[in-house]
Amino acid sequence: MKSKSSSTPRLKRRDMTDLLLQFFQEHPTGEYTPKTLFNELKAKTHPAKMLLLDALEDLVRDDYLKRTSRGSYTNATPAHVMEGTFVRKRNGRNSFLPDDGGQSILVAERNSLHALDGDRVRATMLARRRNHTREAVIIEVLEHTKNSFVGTIHVEHGYGFLITESRSLAVDIFIPKANLKGAKNGDKVLVEITSWPQDAKSPIGKVKDIFGSTGNNDAEMNAILAEFELPYRYPQKVVEAADRIPEEIPTDEIQRREDFRSVLTFTIDPHDAKDFDDALSIRKVDDGDWEVGVHIADVSYYVRENDTIDREARQRATSIYLVDRTIPMLPEKLCNFLCSLRPDEDKLAYSVIFRLSDKAEVKAWHLAHTVIRSNRRFAYEEVQEILERNNEASPEDLQTGTSHPTPLPKGHKPEGEYAEELITLNRLAKQFRAARFKHGSVAFDRPEIRFDIDETGHPVSTYIKIAKDANKLVEEFMLLANRTVAESIGRVPKGVSAKVLPYRIHDVPDTEKLEKLSAFVGLFGYRLKTDGGKTAISKSLNKLLSDVQGKREAGLIELVTLRAMQKAQYSTTNIGHYGLMFDYYTHFTSPIRRYPDLMVHRLLTRYAEGGRSANKEKYEDLCEHSSAMEQLAEQAERASIKYKQVEFMADRLGQEFEGTISGVSDFGIYVELTENGCEGLIPIRNLDDDYYEYDERNYCLSGRRNHRRYSLGDKVSVRVERADIDKRLLDFELVGVDKHKREARIDLSLPRTPKKTLKRQKNRR
Repeated sequence: MKSKSSSTPRLKRRDMTDLLLQFFQEHPTGEYTPKTLFNELKAKTHPAKMLLLDALEDLVRDDYLKRTSRGSYTNATPAHVMEGTFVRKRNGRNSFLPDDGGQSILVAERNSLHALDGDRVRATMLARRRNHTREAVIIEVLEHTKNSFVGTIHVEHGYGFLITESRSLAVDIFIPKANLKGAKNGDKVLVEITSWPQDAKSPIGKVKDIFGSTGNNDAEMNAILAEFELPYRYPQKVVEAADRIPEEIPTDEIQRREDFRSVLTFTIDPHDAKDFDDALSIRKVDDGDWEVGVHIADVSYYVRENDTIDREARQRATSIYLVDRTIPMLPEKLCNFLCSLRPDEDKLAYSVIFRLSDKAEVKAWHLAHTVIRSNRRFAYEEVQEILERNNEASPEDLQTGTSHPTPLPKGHKPEGEYAEELITLNRLAKQFRAARFKHGSVAFDRPEIRFDIDETGHPVSTYIKIAKDANKLVEEFMLLANRTVAESIGRVPKGVSAKVLPYRIHDVPDTEKLEKLSAFVGLFGYRLKTDGGKTAISKSLNKLLSDVQGKREAGLIELVTLRAMQKAQYSTTNIGHYGLMFDYYTHFTSPIRRYPDLMVHRLLTRYAEGGRSANKEKYEDLCEHSSAMEQLAEQAERASIKYKQVEFMADRLGQEFEGTISGVSDFGIYVELTENGCEGLIPIRNLDDDYYEYDERNYCLSGRRNHRRYSLGDKVSVRVERADIDKRLLDFELVGVDKHKREARIDLSLPRTPKKTLKRQKNRR
């Protein structure tokens, strides 16, 4: 390129910037040092060189150029064709995520090629306009990852439109008469997009499944499953395959196993459980020690690798627990009958047998295929009552709930069915738990909201589920079994490669998230370490969670702390489990409802028989799939809870409740109700006494004139204004603020985060 003059000392900064932009547009893939650019643009004088360097820095800051590790400059975005993922938004601000991990790039709707959310696409960059964000244009859709949507169908004049609440599809789907499949106006349906002509505003689709009328409980629950692409019915061929499995256990199979049928054994589960996949046995042995067996349903005996049932279970990867139903991983005959460790029935198990001292020291253990016979099926509530009656419950358990049994006099002989054995197991479990927390395990025991529902599925009341000693008793022995079998494979001598096993891993918290959490809890006067090693941090987290107990901000800080943690997942590459502070951990104890446990059972059997290590790549793929399906199942569960919350509160329009501000955003204030745990939004438009600004750093809304603040943790009174069941949204009206609310402590000497001015928006979410 030729410059207009032999030197550029008198050019203004904008002129130099334009020259650089023109140069890099003509050389889109080149990398140029400052010295080369001096020569190319004829910047020979010192002022001209300084002007060019300043212009380069401006373009780097504006994301037009980027500086390489070698100190050269090149275009910030490549000019060649890129592959990546398309992200569709209802507001039209779609984006392209390059595979190379670069920043997302805006894609206007006119340049989207009607790609759908999550599609694999090819894109290229548009010429960037000054003072405009960079943009990409989609030139090819490589693969549709999702082309089915759930919604309510509106039928008129022989054709239909699917009205969907999907956050990634801003338009309705047109359905010709021939594609309605008998759907009626107002039905909840699943629709597949068949085409989207370039000049058409709406895509064209066909009805794949009809769930029933909108508002019908079964229709809504199945629609939630379909929304997350989860199964809502069992294939008939899989059910038939399960029906063909003999119920009788062959005599020779029993003879091959360790026989625990004469040892006291029982299950402890929720009162409404049907799939009992774990049991505990206990008996006194020599020298005053205890033999405790952790017996797990031997699903691998009934489900052979790659058979019809196994393929379906592998695809599902997990059972799904919605508010009113369980969608099992295995057919009902297996999960509720053949494999379930039901009382007074001979059952096949895979067991970890421990020899324990009174001080919960593991003196010996072994793994064995067993046959057991449960003597009793306990519900958690029954065990808890026995512990409380015999003065064995923790003090905090006695402070929750409204009724507790009258305790026996001190020194009284234990009362209750198998009371001595339950008391022993509880004492051992408490010692395991204490040792775990001493070692740095993080204590997350958040209460869970549950619903009582009528025969139609309608919620009539709520209650809070809290983990008590009975729950923790079972938990500690399951943790012990999981950790022990993981160590048996993963802990090998130096220089020896461990055999392949799916581990349950949990990474250390992200440093940036920890620092944000530390700043947040600092607003309430608490401190949190963010350095000093993972054990020091975990102990600091435990101190924080202990310090907030009983405080008004306890629930909020527990929730924010939990969100700062990484997600646990499955992998054949072991990095340990940070939350539990275990070096080795796996899932072994729930093969009826989790596919990774079934994989672990098979591999443990294979290795015990002298088999070679399994294919790591194959099992890593299975781990990734299982982790993904677990997350989808959790999302569906949360969606069903939210639906029931809105349905429950729809019967209470106009009523007033006390609550706590649980979230603050640029479109309003989230409030969690104290009485029932339901959460709703006070829209910013309803705060009409002032013009409010969002202070991101201090998690609050502040009035511009009256300086009134609404902060996380504040106690407020609200009125239920609106319940939109289809969108699963609750709107509240602010009635009052606690006069004695605790003001957050803020260090005003720190630089303040710029406030984001809010407009009263119609589009709230």
